[in-house]
Amino acid sequence: MKPFATHYKELSRLGLPIVIGQLGIIFVSFVDTFMVGQHGKSDLAAAGFVNNVFNLAIIFATGFSYGLTPIIGKLFGSDEKRKAGGMLRNALFTNGMMSLILVTIMWLLYLNIDKLGQPTELLELMRPYYLTLLISMPFILLFNAFKQFADGITDTKTSMWILLTGNLLNVIGNYMLIFGECGMPELGLLGAGISTLLSRMAMLAIFLVVFFKKKRYNEYSQGFWCTKVTKQNQKELFRIGLPVAFQMGMETASFSLATIMVGWLGTTALAAHQIMCTVGQLGFMLYYGMAAAVAVKASNYNGTGDTGNIRRSASAGFHLILVMALFASVIIYLLRHHIGGIFNDDREVATMVATLSLPFILYQFGDGLQCNYSNALRGIADVKPVMLYAFIAYFVISLPVGYLFGFVFDWGLQGVWMSFPFGLTSAGVMFYLRFKSTVSKKEAAMHRT
Repeated sequence: MKPFATHYKELSRLGLPIVIGQLGIIFVSFVDTFMVGQHGKSDLAAAGFVNNVFNLAIIFATGFSYGLTPIIGKLFGSDEKRKAGGMLRNALFTNGMMSLILVTIMWLLYLNIDKLGQPTELLELMRPYYLTLLISMPFILLFNAFKQFADGITDTKTSMWILLTGNLLNVIGNYMLIFGECGMPELGLLGAGISTLLSRMAMLAIFLVVFFKKKRYNEYSQGFWCTKVTKQNQKELFRIGLPVAFQMGMETASFSLATIMVGWLGTTALAAHQIMCTVGQLGFMLYYGMAAAVAVKASNYNGTGDTGNIRRSASAGFHLILVMALFASVIIYLLRHHIGGIFNDDREVATMVATLSLPFILYQFGDGLQCNYSNALRGIADVKPVMLYAFIAYFVISLPVGYLFGFVFDWGLQGVWMSFPFGLTSAGVMFYLRFKSTVSKKEAAMHRT
């Protein structure tokens, strides 16, 4: 393990603030689910469906914004600060365009929400909550551009503090608007949506102030104002961002489509599914936080042609993620009979949640593997193949397996969840093999020259 010691230290320095920020997101997701669940079982089921549908758009948008990180990382390594600021301006423009596209798609889905086979009694709760999340979409994309820029210049702490501030505002807003505290009206699930919207607006506003007022960002902000939005820069951002967006989007789509299948099993299954999906974010967010650090370091080493350290950095990142996966699995196993009761007092929901601990533990390795090596590929800008691998893993393998186990074999909710280990592990293996092949080709090319 000695050759990896330096990488463990550097990845931890970069990744820990990202992980803490991700933990803040998880905490708010837990609090949201807890508060909504305390307000009512129907609110919890409605939130489960809408949140899983929106996760597809949000993860796609986040993946698209990731195209900025390797570009900024390379510019930062060569000390081209003004050019990096100019790329941020271009990224804000591309993310704004993407937000309009996603809002239009999600609006069309909203118009047909009654045709997705969900329980009729939940529709009047779903619709207003859906609209508040829809309005918040542009703020997410613009915030993501600032966050990826800050991460690319290794300032991961700023993003962490802004995320934690936004999360605190969200929790306070939930308390006031869901239950009608502090003189506010009791809005239930709609209150949770309004609180989310306001917190996302606040996070973007804070990042704008930081970027244009903080001394560290002076040279970047000068480049921001001096640089025009160009087709060449737009093309580069789309070239890297779109494949990552589709890869992450297809992964999330498999979960969202699985949620639709879970809805066929009824309100109780949907409520249990929402609880376990919230818990499942623990692993995903932790893994992606550390994997984002892998992408930053890989982009730096890629700029200098240091293939040996590209390999070691990716391997060290996976080692750290494996430790996280083991930790998450042990916690879920020990608390499997108590998790459902934390969020909702319905005994049937709690029992159903406990049955999902096995597929949850089984997919942690695959989730960590695909997070690490998809980000390693992003760091070296080898992103086109990930779309094909994601399609095979999540649509050719995962979804059919979920339908087979859930409905043909009649395993119900646990059967649908058994699709996740198959999909995530197959994706991780394909990403790893591609990464290994690409780095080997880079080394061969260097030896020839």
